[in-house]
Amino acid sequence: HMSTVRKQSKTGRAMTSRRFAELAALGEQVFHVSDLASLWHITDSNTLHTTLKRYASQGLLYRLWRGMYSIQPPDRLDPLFVGLKAVHRYAYISLETVLFREGIVNQRPQAITVVSGISRRFLVLGRRYSCRKLADQYLYRDIGIVEQGGIRQASAERAVARMPAAGAGS
Repeated sequence: HMSTVRKQSKTGRAMTSRRFAELAALGEQVFHVSDLASLWHITDSNTLHTTLKRYASQGLLYRLWRGMYSIQPPDRLDPLFVGLKAVHRYAYISLETVLFREGIVNQRPQAITVVSGISRRFLVLGRRYSCRKLADQYLYRDIGIVEQGGIRQASAERAVARMPAAGAGS
């Protein structure tokens, strides 16, 4: 019986190593449950959630928010990156967040502003996010969008053009 237990734990460690090697190969830091299920070929939701819970308790993964995990400790993640990942669709940082960073507005925004195809407010790791909906015909135009380190952000010009006060809609 002892050899069976030892054999199973070796197999478990090998599987865990393989799974984390697959994650590392992707070069990503933050994953949604659906990404992990697909990558690891786990179709049973109970198996997936049990696996994720075990990895989180072992400190191999960090649960960030509703079905979102990271291989990095939360305090090492860029809040802008986390907000974009939480939206889980095409999105970019814009509006008040960009205008404050560029010194165009002086008041620090209460939330990190994300522009996407949906409208919602949410809280991740104690930070507020405001996701503003923009029509697809404008959203997917990449003029004035800069991507750096996996974070898409609007230029100051694009952010100003999209401010509601400018009459361009959100």
